[in-house]
Amino acid sequence: MKQPKLSFWQMWNVSFGFLGVQFGFALQNANVSRILSDLGADLHSLSLFWLVAPIMGLIIQPIVGSASDRTWTKLGRRNPFILAGALAAAIAMCMMPNAPIFVAFMAPMIFGAVMLAVMDASFNVSFQPFRSLVSDMVPGEQRTKGYSIQSLLINVGAIIGSILPFLLTNVIGLENASKAGEVAPSVTIAFYVGATVMLGSVLWTVIRTKEYEPAQYYQYKGLDQAKVEAEKAEQQQRTLGQKLGAFFGLMLTMPKTMKQLAVVQFFSWFALFIMWVYTMPAITQHAWGLEAKWFDSQYLASLPSVPEHISQAKGAAGDWVGMLFAAYSLFAALFSIVLIKVADKVGRKLTYSLSLLAGGLGYLSFYLFNDPTIVEANVLVATVNIPQGALNLLLPMVGIGISWAAILAMPYAILAGSLPAEKTGVYMGIFNFTIAAPQIISGLFSGWILHSVFENQAIYIIMLAGVSMVLGAISVYFVKDDN
Repeated sequence: MKQPKLSFWQMWNVSFGFLGVQFGFALQNANVSRILSDLGADLHSLSLFWLVAPIMGLIIQPIVGSASDRTWTKLGRRNPFILAGALAAAIAMCMMPNAPIFVAFMAPMIFGAVMLAVMDASFNVSFQPFRSLVSDMVPGEQRTKGYSIQSLLINVGAIIGSILPFLLTNVIGLENASKAGEVAPSVTIAFYVGATVMLGSVLWTVIRTKEYEPAQYYQYKGLDQAKVEAEKAEQQQRTLGQKLGAFFGLMLTMPKTMKQLAVVQFFSWFALFIMWVYTMPAITQHAWGLEAKWFDSQYLASLPSVPEHISQAKGAAGDWVGMLFAAYSLFAALFSIVLIKVADKVGRKLTYSLSLLAGGLGYLSFYLFNDPTIVEANVLVATVNIPQGALNLLLPMVGIGISWAAILAMPYAILAGSLPAEKTGVYMGIFNFTIAAPQIISGLFSGWILHSVFENQAIYIIMLAGVSMVLGAISVYFVKDDN
């Protein structure tokens, strides 16, 4: 029996919850370095705190992927995991900005790091089932379109999440400068709003998307239900050691296309991790002209107080990072609209490669924008006074947005055609290793490189990200794409 095609709005509903999850994730990406710096983290140690994100993904996504492959409930197959992850992430988002309140139990910086770990674990519980939900519900001939719609929604959520602290400061009037050991009020309120939006959008997907019953699903995917159920029963009788052995066996025998994509993923996610961690200090130093010492916790501790103009510059730069991240998400969303047409016309590999090249050139061009002249900038939602160099950084966001749209869609569109339908969830989970591992490597070494090689001049670590993305573009050439 052939799987029925979905309408545009059916595919929209399947992925709508991802808008809210990405809303929360974007708030985290744009503001966690700012929060941890406010709570006392050193510049070169930021990447180590950020390690919890890929580690949580590395541990959780394969487990959730495998579990969701075997789960059939009244809510569906993937929906229970999506909902549980969103609920836990919302709770952590409300608690993290309030770290100073819990000082009686642990240092605020440590509490912030713990909440970051909980948030990332929860986001990952939702991420992987969302990927598999598209593969489950969307027939093969619509798969590229399905992932493109998901990419569009992801980026809409990222735009709103990234820009929210800026809006709360420049439109609502909340304070964006933080006191010593505390989080700026605009960031705190933004996290509350993000938690609410995330839960609402996830509930929309869970309520509006009815997953297939087991018998339907197996028919549509051309599988023998009795055989699959027998395999599941046999797997449940295995010991933990046997399950781990089978899991690593799947890793060793993964499709060739997955192994080739892993190389591309390494270079692209190595670069993305650097961007998320170090854009804020990079532009604060390079565009606002602050010296690296203003990110040194020991130096700051030696002062009776942080000068007001330093706090204001950090707050303004932190807000502008949100605007830059919103900009690349906007350009990614726009490119997602035409991504399927471009890929159909010139091929998925060439589209993927050129997109990564655009992102690499965007990172490398950061170095050009350091004009300290203060200008008045109208960014539609507000008018702000910022350095000309900071304003010009909107230009590189075009290339970075194009690369981000491709990273969110093209690897999965290429990969899905090489995966067995009965193991899509677990293989999608395993594929997350190719996202988590490069971030872990980046987290372990980028801080050391920044401190020991670049003397805490963060602009150079962004340029290193550019080189990595260009290498990713080159490595796409070696990927085999099977429709």
